[in-house]
Amino acid sequence: MEILEKKIGGHEKVLFGQDPAIGYRGIIAIHNTALGPALGGTRLWRYSDDDEALVDALRLSRGMTYKNALAGLPLGGGKSIIFAPEKIADREQLFRAHGRFVETLGGSYITAEDVATTMRDMGFVSLETKHVVGLEGRSGDPSPVTAHGVFRAILASAKYRWGSEEVTGKRVAIQGCGSVGYHLAKELHQAGAKLVVTDIDAERVKILVQEFDTERVAPEEIYGVGVDIYAPCALGGVINDQTLPQLKVEIVAGAANNQLLEDRHGEALFERGILYAPDYVANAGGVINVCIGALGWERERVAAKVDGIYDTLLNIFKLAETEGIPTSRAADQLVERRLGIEPGRDTQNFRIVEAVTT
Repeated sequence: MEILEKKIGGHEKVLFGQDPAIGYRGIIAIHNTALGPALGGTRLWRYSDDDEALVDALRLSRGMTYKNALAGLPLGGGKSIIFAPEKIADREQLFRAHGRFVETLGGSYITAEDVATTMRDMGFVSLETKHVVGLEGRSGDPSPVTAHGVFRAILASAKYRWGSEEVTGKRVAIQGCGSVGYHLAKELHQAGAKLVVTDIDAERVKILVQEFDTERVAPEEIYGVGVDIYAPCALGGVINDQTLPQLKVEIVAGAANNQLLEDRHGEALFERGILYAPDYVANAGGVINVCIGALGWERERVAAKVDGIYDTLLNIFKLAETEGIPTSRAADQLVERRLGIEPGRDTQNFRIVEAVTT
């Protein structure tokens, strides 16, 4: 395994690893370990170039620091990326190589499944390192737990905006019908909400239409649909200069990471009077769930912690109202206080300041 370490402003450590013999290339980004070892999943993705992959790893790892801190977990934030090859010849060898990469960090980083990776993949990782969670037979599939946390976030948002957590008859647009989107749709349907769904995978949409009597729209149309709540549950960056003018919603609360393309888009939502449930609060159920394996928590403790997302968000909404600031900024303030970060410090400085080959 060939490893290159780069020092990047705002992050403790960023490493690039490769094993040319099996076609493995990956990035591990550790943002902050003030509260404990960095925990964050492994994403398998095909990027347009290395810079796009690096920025994704940096944004995601920072998001994990904030997510874990605000969830009250004794864990820091990190993330890893595997560059998806054109064709995976041997999935086991690919993920075992990733496990060897994780092992070089000696426990300062703990990984788990993420976009396009599975519990089975994490099993391959575990053959090379013990610093992996989300394995079969332990914490299990995090998707239903993540979805329930987002459902609780939607109820809290409804309570704050409309004075009642009742969502019967409310129209909710779900963008992304994967595992989390499916389970969120199920809970919302059971609660009486009316659903509008979309996904780039037509088969996923078909399942939700059949099971939950949902309305479907094309992926590019979801932003302009007139609904009460918009729930992004796919990839990040969906709140941006192009989509913001199209939104006809009162609440944004979903499962996707890094929903705001830039911090200023949180300001823009605030100025438009749209209530935003900060994504790293709303989607914390998944990382809370892996505490079964990472910290030995009982499922009852995990369930209570996930339900607590409701109260955490209400506190954020009240802080934002008191200080007259966007909810995204209020959430950041709570994290900064816990981590001892100077308020307003630019923690998204991705400038490379030093490179060291190890």
